[in-house]
Amino acid sequence: MNKGLYGTGVALSLITALLAGCGQGAMPEPTTTPTTAPKSADPLNVAVSILPQKYFVERIGGKRVNVNLMVKPGDSPATYEPKPEQLAALSETQVYFSIGVPFEDSWLDKIAAANDEMSVVDTSKGIKRIPVDAHYKVKLGGKPHSDAAGRDPHIWLSPELVKIQSQTMYATLAALDPANEAEYRINLDSFIADIDQLESDIKETLKGIPSRKFMVFHPAWGYFGDNFELEMIPIEVGGQEPSAAELADLIATAEEEDIQVIFAQPEFSTRDAETIADEIGGEVLLISPLAPDWLANMRHVASAFAETLGQ
Repeated sequence: MNKGLYGTGVALSLITALLAGCGQGAMPEPTTTPTTAPKSADPLNVAVSILPQKYFVERIGGKRVNVNLMVKPGDSPATYEPKPEQLAALSETQVYFSIGVPFEDSWLDKIAAANDEMSVVDTSKGIKRIPVDAHYKVKLGGKPHSDAAGRDPHIWLSPELVKIQSQTMYATLAALDPANEAEYRINLDSFIADIDQLESDIKETLKGIPSRKFMVFHPAWGYFGDNFELEMIPIEVGGQEPSAAELADLIATAEEEDIQVIFAQPEFSTRDAETIADEIGGEVLLISPLAPDWLANMRHVASAFAETLGQ
């Protein structure tokens, strides 16, 4: 039975109903048992693209899931190519949760073809992905930094959007394994409560900071900025490093905004970030959008922003 790229069959029907009929805080009710559901004693085999998704699935599925991660730590979801053994491992997988990171554009069809009994569920459904340059207002040389930035895939860095993703995951797991739906529901409620507390804590952490603009190499933190009223100024946009003229404008912008720290991430080159930091007498600070403990990482990043923007 081929469920297709977007999880056709019961799981997709459930997800479609969820996204059409519930808000961010609503808790969907699974209604139908798929014919492919495993025995209730067997954990579900789940695959995901990136580390934060693994955290989300494990928070909701607990011991009821075995999670196979596609993009390993240190690799970039922009350029990753799955290994043959990773594709082979999908033969025993019930569901693949996609999220819209760039490598999926080239590989999602191949991932789906690796197991025609596996549902592929798009966890970005119900989320409006916006252009990268919609997150920020800075213009370089009198024009936007990039006219071809594309849609921002970093939806896992907004707590509000993670609530939507987690509800989609819950509904899918409960449909595949209805005997344990109550456990998934309890876990979801606990996770949503933690996210609510996280948002409250981050707002308090960022309260009263004198500047709300930060400069970052890779534009990963736009949704985070939108969630907490911060403004991201990216160095790289649309996968393109800045031209010499844009680099000069970025240096001028950093000086004008009294920016002392340039944020970069371990998965990308820090060369341009270091160039700007050197010119302004500042420093480069590494933060990762792909840390395995999503909840702790979000607090860590918020504290880093508060410390640097509060100087």
